[in-house]
Amino acid sequence: MLPEWVYQECPGISAVHREAALARQAQLTKPTGALGRLEHIAIELAGLQQTERPRAARAPIIIFAGDHGIVAQGVSAYPQEVTIAMMTNFAAGRAAISVLARELGSTLEVVDAGTLAQSELPGVVTDKPRCGSRDFSVEAALEPAELAFAFECGRRAVLRAEAGRPDLLILGEMGIGNTTTSAAIASALLGANAEEVTGSGTGVDAAGRARKAHLIDAALARHGLTGASAERILCAVGGLEIAAICGAIIAATQRRIPVLIDGLIVSVAALASVRVNPSCQPFLLPSHQSAEQGHRLVLRALNVHPLVSLDLRLGEGSGAAIALPLVRLACALHNGMATFAQANVPDRPAG
Repeated sequence: MLPEWVYQECPGISAVHREAALARQAQLTKPTGALGRLEHIAIELAGLQQTERPRAARAPIIIFAGDHGIVAQGVSAYPQEVTIAMMTNFAAGRAAISVLARELGSTLEVVDAGTLAQSELPGVVTDKPRCGSRDFSVEAALEPAELAFAFECGRRAVLRAEAGRPDLLILGEMGIGNTTTSAAIASALLGANAEEVTGSGTGVDAAGRARKAHLIDAALARHGLTGASAERILCAVGGLEIAAICGAIIAATQRRIPVLIDGLIVSVAALASVRVNPSCQPFLLPSHQSAEQGHRLVLRALNVHPLVSLDLRLGEGSGAAIALPLVRLACALHNGMATFAQANVPDRPAG
């Protein structure tokens, strides 16, 4: 169903470099463990990047956009035209992620992976097999060939970013209706009731959230997704931008590029990616826990712990971008602090 490259093994963590980073942390002028998770971030990055001195200076941001047929069922507080308008907003530098990218010194690429736009937009890369997914409450959202195309779209975006020799990668999304789609994917992957994973998305009320959960449960039953593969789930209830993120995650990790994971939708794509290719798991770095109801369950399934929790629910890769300075500081502390020997500071006695 998917291209052969998707299933190729990702490189493993370099135990040699991880141990060297661990040893360096033990020699820095501070009590052992005093920098908490910042130490852990630096050590893990060292193993992933195969270096004793981990880096997070170059962190390009890629936003994938797509539209969703399920919007026809009234699951969003915003009209579908917002997806296209926001792509223009991203490219013009006026959206939240655009501001964050400038402040961080990160490049920002916007990819139309499957919106309803009928023509190319200035500053946006168009790479899609169709305009929008189908309404998964009445039929499969994607055909297998469309899913494969979306994975390739994600891979092509990573290949473009790779030219800038990134230290890590931030992925984001835009698509009215995609919280419903991601909740459906998560519910199927986790074997959970839709009520457990369905949130308010763009701000629907309690009745709207209940309607979303009912639609999802009915769709999962209609498509017979109990125990189904991630590939089949993505075809049945997925979205093109979510599938493109899956392709980008796997392609990046195969190239030893760690991915700083954003909120619910990117995390759901990450979980689907791990189900398709488990070897990508070590390269997924969590950024934050969003206000979306199901995000905690998805993070638990990924066995990761977010760096921050700020009640964000914007998407766009914004949570990952906000967490990036913490990762950079973790690297700076690891690389820039003196050891006890260098600073001529007495270490605590051995034993």
